[in-house]
Amino acid sequence: MIRPPGWSGALFGTAAEGDVRVDPAARAAFVAAGAPDAWAFVTQVHGVDVVEATGPGNLGEADAILTRVPGLALTVATADCIPIFLGGDGFAAVVHAGWRGLAGGVVSETLAALRRRGLDPVRAAMGPCIGSCCYEVGDEVRDRFPDFMTTTTWGSSSLDLRAAARAQLAGLEVWESERCTMTDPDLVSYRRNRTSLRQVAVTWLPNG
Repeated sequence: MIRPPGWSGALFGTAAEGDVRVDPAARAAFVAAGAPDAWAFVTQVHGVDVVEATGPGNLGEADAILTRVPGLALTVATADCIPIFLGGDGFAAVVHAGWRGLAGGVVSETLAALRRRGLDPVRAAMGPCIGSCCYEVGDEVRDRFPDFMTTTTWGSSSLDLRAAARAQLAGLEVWESERCTMTDPDLVSYRRNRTSLRQVAVTWLPNG
C-alpha cells in the first residue's frame, strides 16, 4: 500500500492488495492498515458525475465520491487512470480520472461540488497511473489535450495524464506518485495485458 505523506485517512492499493469491492480478504487488509470497515463505491463510467456518500454500498454510476460522514471509506478502482484524493476540513473525496473524465472536467466538477457545500479543498494526492513514458494515444485524445501532449519512450504521441489533472488542481497542495502502472510489475495495468483486475484507492474522514 502507498500512504501519501501527511494523510491519515488515505491509502493507494497495489496489485498485491486486490480489489476491495469484490474481495473480502482485500478489504480486511485495508482495515488492518487503518481503514474503516464501512465502504462506499460507485460504478465507474469515465464521466464527470459526483455523488455524496452518507452510507456504505454502491452509489450508482459516477466517477467521484465525497463524504462528510466520519468513518466511511470511499473507494475507486483503477488500472491506468489516476485515482485522486481531495482533502480539507470536514470531508473526504476521491476521483477516478481517465482521459475522458479529465476532458470533461471531472476534477473541477468535484472541487465545485465540495465548494457548493461550503467545504474548502486544500490538498490533493494523485496515485499511480500510466505515465507519459507509455501512454500512447491517437488523434481523438491529442485533439482534446493540445497542452499536455508529449512522446513515449519509443517516440509516439503520448498524453501526460498527471499534468492534465494537475491543471484542474490549481491552487491546491498536490502530492504525486511517480509510479507508472504499465512499467511497474507491482501495479495493475490494462494497457499492459488487458487485465480485468483493478487496484483500489481508499480514503476516509477519520473519526474524532
